[in-house]
Amino acid sequence: MAIIEKNYKFENAEQEIGLIGAQDANLALLEEGMHVKAVTFGDQIQVSGEEEAVEATLTIIDQLTLLIKKGIKLNAADFVSAMKMAERGTLEYFADLYTETLIRDAKGHAVRVKNFGQRRYVQAIRNNDITFGIGPAGTGKTYLAVVMAVAALKRGDVSRIIITRPAVEAGESLGFLPGDLKEKVDPYLRPIYDALYAIVGKEHTERLIERGTIEIAPLAYMRGRTLDQAFIILDEAQNTTPQQMKMFLTRLGFGSRMLVNGDISQVDLPNRVTSGLIMAQKILQNVGHIEFIEFDAADVVRHPVVGAIIQAYDHFDSVIEAQKQAQIAKRMKDSEGE
Repeated sequence: MAIIEKNYKFENAEQEIGLIGAQDANLALLEEGMHVKAVTFGDQIQVSGEEEAVEATLTIIDQLTLLIKKGIKLNAADFVSAMKMAERGTLEYFADLYTETLIRDAKGHAVRVKNFGQRRYVQAIRNNDITFGIGPAGTGKTYLAVVMAVAALKRGDVSRIIITRPAVEAGESLGFLPGDLKEKVDPYLRPIYDALYAIVGKEHTERLIERGTIEIAPLAYMRGRTLDQAFIILDEAQNTTPQQMKMFLTRLGFGSRMLVNGDISQVDLPNRVTSGLIMAQKILQNVGHIEFIEFDAADVVRHPVVGAIIQAYDHFDSVIEAQKQAQIAKRMKDSEGE
């Protein structure tokens, strides 16, 4: 394909600063993600490369410029999201992601969805009693779950937030770990605390926990309870057994919402123990008021390299699985020959 060169002219200094970024960091992201060369001279960006890539890059710049005109300050995640949506053919919905503020964080910054996958996730939470978010780390599942829970609490839709996760990674029961219950469980719930601190603030989070408005506990402490008027989040759900998952899901009470998040590629259960999340995915697909949202590497909103790492591991796992299947087929063929 022929190499072409096109220019994009800034309307003002604000656009230039927003699009280029500190030390041309945003241009570097565009170059890496779109496989083009982007340089500035005067009041223009010059984009060169294969025609399709150049046209797509200019379309992305147009979409980002619309956000700048609305007074939205862009960061690296916005550029990554735009490129991924362009790759998926959903760039026309990009500006829509910024039309709604889910909540304002502890610093007063607007919290919005970062990509089309997150938008589907938020819509599913609003429209269903139970929502499953399944996908790799970095897709924003845990953070958005806490955002939606805090927003529901502030609106008065629920009276409390309950957050839990299995403590499988310890390799031993909680009773053998040092300290009181909080000290035993906290290391496993650090991502939850980080999200709460970012959204509500550390001091306010601690006050809400002291009042019982926010409850953070290991999964075992959910047994035997019926949870009414609550926003309930199960994190790291891939590490539940089928029995634990059934126990958790049947805690749902009136006026409550449930979120179940996990990454089925990172199961820490002992060998031969089926993940409750994988089992639920098979059993509950056609049950009403329950929706499954699946994320993949393209939905990762961290550094672009994180998405590349996930894709590399997925490719490696698929190659190993193919080799295993080939070996099994060969052994069966050899045994038939005998």
